[in-house]
Amino acid sequence: MELRQLSYFVAVAEELHFGRAAARLHIAQPALSNQVQALEKELGVQLLTRTTRRVALTRAGEVFHDRCIRILRDVDLSTEATRSVAGKNVKKIKIGTIYPATIGVLPSFLARIARKYPEIQLHISSGSTNDIIRSIETGQINLGFIRPVENIGALRFFSIAQERYLLAVEKQSALAAQSEIGIDDLRDQKIISFSRANLSYTERYFAEKFEEHDLTKNIAYSCDDTFSLVSLVSAGLGIGFAPEWTQDLPNRNFELRRVRGVDFRVGLGVAWNKEDPTAARDDIIDIARSLVRPGR
Repeated sequence: MELRQLSYFVAVAEELHFGRAAARLHIAQPALSNQVQALEKELGVQLLTRTTRRVALTRAGEVFHDRCIRILRDVDLSTEATRSVAGKNVKKIKIGTIYPATIGVLPSFLARIARKYPEIQLHISSGSTNDIIRSIETGQINLGFIRPVENIGALRFFSIAQERYLLAVEKQSALAAQSEIGIDDLRDQKIISFSRANLSYTERYFAEKFEEHDLTKNIAYSCDDTFSLVSLVSAGLGIGFAPEWTQDLPNRNFELRRVRGVDFRVGLGVAWNKEDPTAARDDIIDIARSLVRPGR
C-alpha cells in the first residue's frame, strides 16, 4: 500500500466521480481506476460502489476514508515539523475564514504573510466557525479566522477585534427618518434575527441580547446569514442588527442606525492547532497577533 494510493482514494471519495478526481489529480482516469481497484484488492474489501450513474462509499470505504485523511495529515505534519526544525520556510498555509474576516482583517494578514514568505502558497476556504474548527482539528487547514471559542485540547484562540452591530432599517421606514432611536422604539417593530437552530456564537449572542432587552417576542423572521438578514430588511419586512461592514454593500436599500443605550459587539479572532507545526510557528502567530485592534 502506497501513500499515493491513499491520496488517490481520498480524491475519489471526496469527488464521488472518477473523472473529476482524475482531473483534480492530473492523471488519466483509467490509471486512477486501476490504482483504486488495486487498493481494494490489497485490503480485501470493497471501498466504493460503482454504477454508470454514480459512485458511492461503502461503510468500509467511509471508515477507510477517515483513516486516510488522518494518515495523510500526519505525513504532512511530520514533513512540516521536520522542515521547521531545520529552519526551512513554510511552503503552504491553508486558511479558513468566516465572511466578516474575509473583507476585514484577512487582506492585511495575507499581505503580511506574502511579504514574510514571498514563495509561499496560500489556500483560502470560507465556512462557518464550527466548520473551520473541525477543519483545524483534522489538519485540513492551519489557521482560522472565527468567532470566539474556548482553548480546548490542542485548539488555541486569541481575539483580534470586536465587530459592532447596528440597527438595519429600510430606507423609507419611519425609523430611518428619526434622528434618534431608543429601545422603546423597537417594541412595536417586527425583528429579523439569526436562526437559533444553528447555535453559532453570533446566534446565541443575539438570542441572549434580545431576551435581555425583552425583544424576543418581537422576532417575526429568522435567517442563517447576514446577507439574508439585510435582504429581508431591504424588502421592508422588519428590522435587524447587522455588522458595520454592510454599510459598504452596493445598491443597498437600508440604513444603519445606532440605538441609544445599546452596544452590540461580536468577537472575531484567530484559531489554530498547537500541534500543527505550520500554524504554531512563532512568526505566523506573531503576524496574526499584529492584526489585533487596540480598544476594539
